[in-house]
Amino acid sequence: MKKFLGYFLSIIFWFCFGLSLIIFHPIQWLCLKLGGYNAHKKSVDILNACLVACYYTLFNRVTFIDNKNIPTGQPIVFVANHQSTFDIPPMIYFLRRFHGKFISKIELASGIPSISFNLKHGGAANIDRNDPKQSIAEILKLANNMKTKNWSAFIFPEGTRSKTGKMKAFHVGGIATLLKKNPNALVVPIAITGSYEMVQYGMYPLTPFLHMTWEVLNPLDTEGKNIEEIVKLAEEAIKLKVEKLQ
Repeated sequence: MKKFLGYFLSIIFWFCFGLSLIIFHPIQWLCLKLGGYNAHKKSVDILNACLVACYYTLFNRVTFIDNKNIPTGQPIVFVANHQSTFDIPPMIYFLRRFHGKFISKIELASGIPSISFNLKHGGAANIDRNDPKQSIAEILKLANNMKTKNWSAFIFPEGTRSKTGKMKAFHVGGIATLLKKNPNALVVPIAITGSYEMVQYGMYPLTPFLHMTWEVLNPLDTEGKNIEEIVKLAEEAIKLKVEKLQ
């Protein structure tokens, strides 16, 4: 029944989602040209609020459990498991106070209204997975911006999304580069559950009547630990939470 209803509700979802991207593309351009980074960021925050609102056209519930004890004004590496493309808008919107930037595939930085513009001009690291030198240079640029501008980074260490909700092993690479430049950065895990079900049949139909959860966990105690140990701690903390909620 869910799949059957998904065929109809997905039409409404994609209309609203696509319309939001089209409307905010010129808005982002104007904000960037007239107001610089801060105005552009506000337009991106509002865009992602609209994208999250689109989830409700499928009668899907979004629960975002924030962590108000995390300080602002310092670099933070947010480490999350990855279940679907739809993991991203809630993270951008609900954690907007941290100026979080994504490490993204370079293919996404062209051809997609609003999303590509933000990836190009909003401070993301757009990496070519077939070009290690380019990838390292992009992540280093983001790491330097974290250090000088107190930005934060969102990273999915699994590399690719899980189609079943079962977590894959975390990779060290991107986190290591960020932390080498920002050794005092906080490492904060985010546990995501349920979003993989939204795309279990692909992008059409999307699955309605789901409850999806994002939970920001406590910062990790990284003192005296090497990169591998830190990544393992993040993986274990997220896995424990995801298995508890599924």
